[in-house]
Amino acid sequence: MEIVGGIFLLAGVLVSLFYGIIILIKAFQTSILWGLGSLFIPLVGLIFIILHWQITKQPFLRSLISIPLIIVGAMLMPQQM
Repeated sequence: MEIVGGIFLLAGVLVSLFYGIIILIKAFQTSILWGLGSLFIPLVGLIFIILHWQITKQPFLRSLISIPLIIVGAMLMPQQM
């Protein structure tokens, strides 16, 4: 089961990373300051998503697919004690 858990966990991380990069690209397309702020300052990316909802809605909502994948993957991984 740990192989299946690892696959789910890896898939969730890759989906999250992919859509996070898409949102970062959209931030840089809007302004260099939004892009740099999203890259280096915590919560600026979230503020960008809220203020520019029309252009970030699709990648943000698709990135939420990663949450159940990561949870299932973590639950199927063996516990280290």
